Amino acid sequence: MSDTCKCLTSVLLKQKIRMLQLPKRLQSIDVFRAVTMFFMIFVNDVDGVTKIPEWIKHVDAHTDGLGFADTIFPSFLFIVGLSIPFALNKRMQSNESRGSIAWHIILRSLALITMGFFHVNMENYHDAALLPEPVFEILATLAFFLIWLDYKPSTHKNTTYILQATGALILVCLAIVYKGERHGEVVWLRPQWWGILGLIGWGYLTCSLIYLFSNGKLSVLMAALIFFVLYNTLNQTSLLDSATHVLKYLWPINSGSEVSFIMSGIIISVLYKHNIQNKKSNFLLLLLVLSIIMIGFGFLVRPFGGISKIHATPSWFGICTGISIFVFALLIFIVDVKGKANWFNIIKPAGTSTLTCYLLPYFLYSFMEVLNINYPDFFNESVGGILRSFIVAFVVIFITGLLTKRHIRLKI
Repeated sequence: MSDTCKCLTSVLLKQKIRMLQLPKRLQSIDVFRAVTMFFMIFVNDVDGVTKIPEWIKHVDAHTDGLGFADTIFPSFLFIVGLSIPFALNKRMQSNESRGSIAWHIILRSLALITMGFFHVNMENYHDAALLPEPVFEILATLAFFLIWLDYKPSTHKNTTYILQATGALILVCLAIVYKGERHGEVVWLRPQWWGILGLIGWGYLTCSLIYLFSNGKLSVLMAALIFFVLYNTLNQTSLLDSATHVLKYLWPINSGSEVSFIMSGIIISVLYKHNIQNKKSNFLLLLLVLSIIMIGFGFLVRPFGGISKIHATPSWFGICTGISIFVFALLIFIVDVKGKANWFNIIKPAGTSTLTCYLLPYFLYSFMEVLNINYPDFFNESVGGILRSFIVAFVVIFITGLLTKRHIRLKI
């Protein structure tokens, strides 16, 4: 009996050691997120600059091609997927119930969907609305901060509730006074394409719940990815036309591309976990192989809609996923293996306070419009414009860092 206990203790100890070897957070993921956020701000700003190389911008809807800007959103979705296993495993290991974790996922998703919903309706804002467009945008973004601010533990609960209720009331009032334009008619708030944050929210909701209720089983995750990619591919054909009355209920997965990016990130994280636990050292080689396979897949399915971010084609998904996997492998080598995370310290806040960083430009551009502040001509075109966009990205991240030090950051 004593030998049995010793044997059992030895097995449990070995399992515990192996679990300790699996990091709860990869620095390379934070760095990847920071780099992606930096370039997201950059490409959004440089989109208004003239006389710059076409490869920097988004490719238009009628062109079969890929611009640098077209790779940024896919990278962000891929990173969302990379983070999901780490975040959910942490909650599972703290003995949080599955129902509680599911509720947490739903609340996070609703927050992103709500923000995306308001922002996407700014695209059709009508001049006849009560509030000028930049004022509406400032108030909406301010409301997001009031509702989802990471309030200090020392903040009195009543104060927190009052500020959150104020934010919710602002959104309600904005919804009441909103006026948009669609096909020449004045319309109210409507989903449209949900906006960047909304698409992330729906994708996060779908993929997180799949991961949670499958216990992160790789075979289930792979099956989900295959289904999403197949659905995305068939969307580029007329084969699904006869089933539109059924497929309309799949709107949370949209075209299938967003969930494909996120699920790809989840699978890479699970593969990382398996490699660490089994003490395998060939993970970087595996990533390089997968990167080549995904890029090859992207070119293979190019006949299905070409390479197009606007149309969310499977070719766009495959090529951008391959690029994301390669960049992730490179950052693992630089940051986790070589320990050079300090190389990216200047943009670190963008990787840890990402939502705050994403929303700050809405304040920046709206206040510039309200105050009628314009850039000098030099900063609106060519090299000067590119320089401006880099500066804007660094300034936004710098401000994010300052706000984070003062515990002013969003947390959902």
